[in-house]
Amino acid sequence: MTMNYTAPLLVTALSKKYGDFEVLRQLDLEVTAGAVHGLVGLNGSGKTTTLECLLGMQSFDSGTVRVLGLPPNQLHRSRGGVVSIFDQPSLQPQLTVRQVLEHASLLCEERVRTPAQVEALLGISKYSHFKIRHLSLGNRRRASIAQALLGSPSLVLLDEPFNGLDAGGVDDMLALIGALNRDEGTAFLLSSHQLPYLERICTHLSILHKGRIVVSDHVSRLFNTRISRLLVSCDDVVRACAIVQDIPGVQIEDNSVAGLLTLRLDEVSPALINQRLVQKGIAVHELQRERASLTTLFHEITARDPAHTPPEADL
Repeated sequence: MTMNYTAPLLVTALSKKYGDFEVLRQLDLEVTAGAVHGLVGLNGSGKTTTLECLLGMQSFDSGTVRVLGLPPNQLHRSRGGVVSIFDQPSLQPQLTVRQVLEHASLLCEERVRTPAQVEALLGISKYSHFKIRHLSLGNRRRASIAQALLGSPSLVLLDEPFNGLDAGGVDDMLALIGALNRDEGTAFLLSSHQLPYLERICTHLSILHKGRIVVSDHVSRLFNTRISRLLVSCDDVVRACAIVQDIPGVQIEDNSVAGLLTLRLDEVSPALINQRLVQKGIAVHELQRERASLTTLFHEITARDPAHTPPEADL
């Protein structure tokens, strides 16, 4: 079925209340074609509620949602163009992995892979004849994703995709997401608490805080605009402090470690710091720039305005 849409996912001014508590407040979110988009937020920030509203699993009070150009109540028309896997996979526990996949293949209008092929793709071929209830959480998640990949979805929504996976499983999952995105143009929305993993794979990131998207952009632009830290190893930290403290855009963060000076730089190049110190006779042994990370960015933004959510909420 041919779909007409400007972006695989477009959400405008989405609002949702539970009683008097406003979970989502005028939320805007766009996942562009070919993006791997990370959605992060504190517990209770509304991530799960957002996904459920996108998929028509919950009603919302106002706003518009378009998934592959369709409103949530018409997603059946996408014919498998959008798939979602939640934190707790919902598979029939008494069936084997192969039975689950064979049943799903009968319902898949446009199959591009066989059950055996998706088992191999997800590394679960050896569990083909295991019942779902006998699998670990990580392998149940693999089986859920295998089921989704029998077709050729344009958009995949994954809720906590790295939960229950060991280090090797995380690497496999990241590789799979990367391959599907690169080779087939599949767009992803990944909702996760595992910030370092998202940073490894995502092209775009959105931070959901107090029911709103407070930051959303391409990863490179997000981090390029952040203040970075520079570690300067030199032979005279006291003199070095005196030299750099008058440079606009430089803040001395720490000079308590012998031979090491830590600076915060706002649009100041490390080369300028090195030049000034050398000109003044300071022997610089090493410069190490620490790029802003998703973790530091996330904590910086959420710390400005702590989340205010009901203690019992896990929304």
